[in-house]
Amino acid sequence: MDFAAALSEAGMQEVHLGIFDLDGIFCHKLVPAAKAAKLAKAGYSFCDVIHAWDSAERTWDDHRTYIDRPASIDTETLRQWPFGPGAGVCIADFTGAFGAHSPRNQLRRQLGRAADMGFAVHAAFEFEFFLLQETADSLRAKDWRNLEHFAKANRTYSLKSAAQHGALFDGLRAVMATLGIGLDSLHSELGPGCFEAPLAVAEGMRAADDAALFRNFAKAYFARNALTAVFMSKLDPELSGQSGHFHISLRDRQGAPVFADPSAPQGLSQTAPHFLGGLIALMPEMVVLTAHTVNAYKRMVPGAWAPTWASWGVQNRTCAVRIINDDPQATRLEFRVPSADTNPHATMALCLAAGLWGVETAAEPPPETTDCAYDLAPPPGLGFPRDLIAAADRLEASDTARALFGDVFVDHFVRSRRFEAADYLREVTPWELRRYLELG
Repeated sequence: MDFAAALSEAGMQEVHLGIFDLDGIFCHKLVPAAKAAKLAKAGYSFCDVIHAWDSAERTWDDHRTYIDRPASIDTETLRQWPFGPGAGVCIADFTGAFGAHSPRNQLRRQLGRAADMGFAVHAAFEFEFFLLQETADSLRAKDWRNLEHFAKANRTYSLKSAAQHGALFDGLRAVMATLGIGLDSLHSELGPGCFEAPLAVAEGMRAADDAALFRNFAKAYFARNALTAVFMSKLDPELSGQSGHFHISLRDRQGAPVFADPSAPQGLSQTAPHFLGGLIALMPEMVVLTAHTVNAYKRMVPGAWAPTWASWGVQNRTCAVRIINDDPQATRLEFRVPSADTNPHATMALCLAAGLWGVETAAEPPPETTDCAYDLAPPPGLGFPRDLIAAADRLEASDTARALFGDVFVDHFVRSRRFEAADYLREVTPWELRRYLELG
C-alpha cells in the first residue's frame, strides 16, 4: 500500500507507532505523519529494552546496552486514533535475528505454516474484566487494598446494568468502532463490576491484533472516565477468575470450514480431531505461553471457572478445549485456558502451532470428557504445571516447542518468566503475615 497516500486520505497528521512487549503492552511513540511515511520506507528502529524488562519496567539483563534494533512498520495495520481527530495507530515489530524474540513474529510464522498447508485461520478472543471505581492515584493511596468496585449490584447478563451504565459502554463501543475492532456482544458477568466483551471474528493476524489493541485501549478509555479496568487473571480469592477464551477455526482455499463434516460423528471432520489432538498433547508443556504471570495459576483451580488440565468436550465448559459444533459454518475450538491478561499473539501462536503439529503428525486426542472435568483426575501427562516456575521449566524442556518456535524465543521467554517468578518469591504477602506472624 502507499502509506503516505493512506495517511493523507485519512486526514492523519500524526501516527502512534507501537510494538507489543511480552506482556502484550503496546509500547508506542507519536510521530508526524511525514516521518511515519518515511520510516515505513526506510525502516524503523526501537529500543530493545522492551524485551529485557518485566511488566514493572524492571530489567532482568544488566549486561545489555539497550540499543535501538531494526524494526518494520506493518502498514496494513493502520487504524484511526479513537481519542481525537487527525491521528492514526500502526503496529510495528522487530526484524532480523532480534525479531525472533517477538510473540507476534512467532504468530506470523505459524500463520505462514497454515497457509502452506492450505488453511486460512479465523479466530476471536473474548475478554472478561472488572471495573473499579478507582484511579491510579486512589489505587496507590490505598496500597491496592480495600478497592471500590464499579456497579456493585451487578449480576450476570443483567438488564439493570445495561440500562444503568449504557452510556459508558456506548462510549467503549464507539472507541472500538473507530479502531475497527468489532464487538460480537457486550454484557455483564459474574461479580461486582464484571463485564465481558467477545470480539468479532477476524482472519489471521488481525484477530490477535484486535485483541491486544482492545485491552490496551479499553484500559485507556476507562481511565479517561476515572475508572480502572482490571484484566488480571485472579483479582480476589472470593471472585471468579477472568478469562480470555480463544476461538479458532480453519478454512480451506475455497473458503469451506475445515473442522466441520455434518455427516460425521459430532459433526467433526477428520482434520478437527488431529488439530485437537495436537493442542491437547502440547498444551501442558507450552501452557506458560498463555499463562505467563504468577497470578494466572491462581485462576486455574477448581471453582474459578477455569480449566485445570488438558481435557476436551463437546459444549463442555469445564474442559480446557470446548468443541462448539451447533452450526457447521461456525464449528470451532474454544481454548478456555487463557486468562484475560494473556498475550494474544503468544496464545494464538501456541494454539495454531500445536494444532498444526497435530494435523501434520495425525495426533489423536484422548477420550472426550463428558462429565465435569473438575471431578476427574487428569490422565498421566495431561495435568497443568501448578505455578509459573514449573510451567517455565516445562517449556524449556520441550523439544517440540523448540522445534516449533526456535531456541532463541523459548530461551528468551523462559528467562523472562523466571525473573517474574523470582521477583514474586521475594515478596511477603498479607496472607503470610496473617498466617505466620503470631506463630510459635
